[in-house]
Amino acid sequence: MAAESSPFLNVEGLTIRFGGLTAVGGLDMAVAKGSIHALIGPNGAGKSTTFNCISRFYTPSAGRITYDGRDITRMPAREMAGLGIARSFQNLELFGELSVFENVLIGAHVHAGRSWRDAISARPRGIVEHVEQLLERTGLTSYAQTKARNLDFGHQKMVEIARALAIRPKLLLLDEPAAGLRNREIAALDRLLCELRERDGLTILLVEHVMQLVMSISDKITVLSFGTKIAEGTAAEVRANPAVIEAYLGREAVQEAAHG
Repeated sequence: MAAESSPFLNVEGLTIRFGGLTAVGGLDMAVAKGSIHALIGPNGAGKSTTFNCISRFYTPSAGRITYDGRDITRMPAREMAGLGIARSFQNLELFGELSVFENVLIGAHVHAGRSWRDAISARPRGIVEHVEQLLERTGLTSYAQTKARNLDFGHQKMVEIARALAIRPKLLLLDEPAAGLRNREIAALDRLLCELRERDGLTILLVEHVMQLVMSISDKITVLSFGTKIAEGTAAEVRANPAVIEAYLGREAVQEAAHG
């Protein structure tokens, strides 16, 4: 469970419009420090748009985002890593021709005090040890010298998570980390994320469609539908919420189920 209840990441009245379309409207969401917080909803609900606002790829039309007491609403995206915010992407963003080790090393270049190209060539000892530890924790040690493009999808996903962890983040944003994974890979991801929360005190916000993972590990879940928050609470509370059931199954399906 969360180490404390005060918001570590606080989203207030977040609104973003694209032309005449409101993708997210007036979202409030408080993420407690040391918690795993899931953001879920049907396709097109506004989850990735919210993520892109928090990680500063999009600038909100209205609202405020604070992280660790600091307003980051309009801060440049390039400054996020330095603040301790790391993210993965729904579509893999790996360097396919580089080895697994080099991909993760790139993530650690923030702490090397030099460009990522220099970090790869110089390989400072402390950074190398950090990368090796991450490869061990994510089950990638035996693939260290394998080119990223030669890995199967599940291992590529883990490389991206390891690279995000390489910056030593305080807040980890994961965009559909379980998408396309097999059951045993989802179980391994479940163990890793719980370990990161419990052993490292990491705060994790994830967008995810795989409910097996969401319901297993989340301290709190926020549910979006058409850009609006329709529910929030524990896994049990969200699972039983009629608005959530309707958003996922549709009004007609819910009525049919109710009438047997």
